[in-house]
Amino acid sequence: MKTLAIFRHAKSDWNDARLRDFDRPLNTRGRKGAEKMGNFIRAHEWRFDRVLASPAVRVTQTIEISAQAAGGTPPVIWDRRLYLASSDTLQDVLRGQEGDPGSIIMVGHNPGLEDLILDLVPDDGTCPLRDVVEEKFPTAAFALLELDIAAWSEVREECACLRHLTRPRDLDPELGPQLRDEF
Repeated sequence: MKTLAIFRHAKSDWNDARLRDFDRPLNTRGRKGAEKMGNFIRAHEWRFDRVLASPAVRVTQTIEISAQAAGGTPPVIWDRRLYLASSDTLQDVLRGQEGDPGSIIMVGHNPGLEDLILDLVPDDGTCPLRDVVEEKFPTAAFALLELDIAAWSEVREECACLRHLTRPRDLDPELGPQLRDEF
């Protein structure tokens, strides 16, 4: 049995149109969401043997802020392949892990992370949390999966059970979707 946590980067800032997508930082709401999620992870005493992360600025800031709130993190492996990666690429990265850690937290982007959850968790009606992910896996969302595998090299579709899902709005309603009046 292996544990995989999936953590989508927090809300990024779109105000500077000159920035490349890779270089966009977190906005105020994103910094607050990253901190809340870090506190949540600490409160549950979840620990991970390895962090795999996209090196995009919004991901590095999410990790920095949430790790400070969570009380630290193991060394991060920055992997450019995770930047805007597909589910297939993310599975390949997981299958290639050396040293076979018991638990990994992967921090990156959608749609790849959402698709990874949907690919790993069977769509057989037994996991209501999967239906929530299918609706949307928002920024700063955190999912915890148990994989029925002995080694990361065995990662395959439908090998996991989604044990936990938390979205920022579950921790603070102000971090939920910003609804606008439509006329």
